[in-house]
Amino acid sequence: MNERRARGQRGLSFIGLVVLLAIIACGAILAVQLVPVMLESVAVQRAAVRAAAGGSPAEIRSLFDRAAQVDDISSITGKDLEVGRVDDRWTVSYAYQRELHLVGPAYLTMKYSGRAQAKP
Repeated sequence: MNERRARGQRGLSFIGLVVLLAIIACGAILAVQLVPVMLESVAVQRAAVRAAAGGSPAEIRSLFDRAAQVDDISSITGKDLEVGRVDDRWTVSYAYQRELHLVGPAYLTMKYSGRAQAKP
């Protein structure tokens, strides 16, 4: 019996459990806010790849805007794209940033950029 007391208690205290749950809750709240933004960045890249197949800069921007309506992209529009030609193929470049309000004056800023080229 004295051996048990000498070793001390093992495990997680109630305060330790509360702190752990608070950290997990903060991580979950952050993940819930980040996932839609990350999914939107994937949709932007897909839309840029599809739009690069257009025949002119105006058509490319129009294709991107149509894809943005379907995929619910709100961070960037067709007029924000940089369209150029590289090796006789259209290249679509983009760069944008998103800010997520965390708490009080704290924001999380994510910067995205990418490039898509028409397939030969």
